[in-house]
Amino acid sequence: MGENIQIQNVMDQLNKWLIKLPQEIRLMSETEVTERPQPHKWSRKEILGHLCDSAINNLERFIKIQYEEQPYVLNG
Repeated sequence: MGENIQIQNVMDQLNKWLIKLPQEIRLMSETEVTERPQPHKWSRKEILGHLCDSAINNLERFIKIQYEEQPYVLNG
């Protein structure tokens, strides 16, 4: 039962950010979103792009793993 509560908590937090993040970004200027805090650091836009790219790749993995032979071997 405790595991279900933890999973629900994670899902609630993800849903909160899915609603909140677009609202927060709309309040920022293009400069705020694209400006790098330091030359070697990513901008907010780059970080968001990286997170979206990772999410798409992980979604593909989650779907694919359901149809692969068991045990599933992760490729690097």
